[in-house]
Amino acid sequence: MKVVLFNGSPRKNGNTHDCLEIVMRELKRENIECDYVWIGGKKLQGCTACLKCVENNDQRCVLPDDDMNEYIQKMLDADGIIIGSPTYFSNVSASVKALIERVGYATGRHLKHKVGAAVVAVRRAGGVHVFSSINYFFLIKQMFVVGSSYWNLGVGRDPGDVLKDEEGVNTFENLGKNFAFLLKKIKNQ
Repeated sequence: MKVVLFNGSPRKNGNTHDCLEIVMRELKRENIECDYVWIGGKKLQGCTACLKCVENNDQRCVLPDDDMNEYIQKMLDADGIIIGSPTYFSNVSASVKALIERVGYATGRHLKHKVGAAVVAVRRAGGVHVFSSINYFFLIKQMFVVGSSYWNLGVGRDPGDVLKDEEGVNTFENLGKNFAFLLKKIKNQ
């Protein structure tokens, strides 16, 4: 079993990274392979609605000069997908938005029945909207969305602050356990 985790924060080792690391630690304890991908430092263009990917029906985006097709393939190859984003003005980061837009069109129905979860770092407010935005993507792709003991939010401003958020840490630990449980049930293991 394999899970791909995307970090959409421009801070490579910031709070979003820490939240994803907690989830990943639990997945690895359950012998689930993890592929961690930092997209926050990449220049990713949003979708131009050319619909060539739909016309071509090859699960590829025709926009050049970035790594989006690599990310699409990672999602297609994985059993589970976790997308992490910081909260920017009550919304996902630009790189996460580009990922959702372009993967959404290019993959058609090919993500159906995969497992997904949102992971959100927030300073104070707006994180629930980010959580919802990522989960809407999973739901429209007909994926199974995993929950935890609370919304998948870690509260903190400066890098490392989320590790002081005891409830957030517990939430991400439970998310990792729940994610592993569902993957194993789906895969009959």
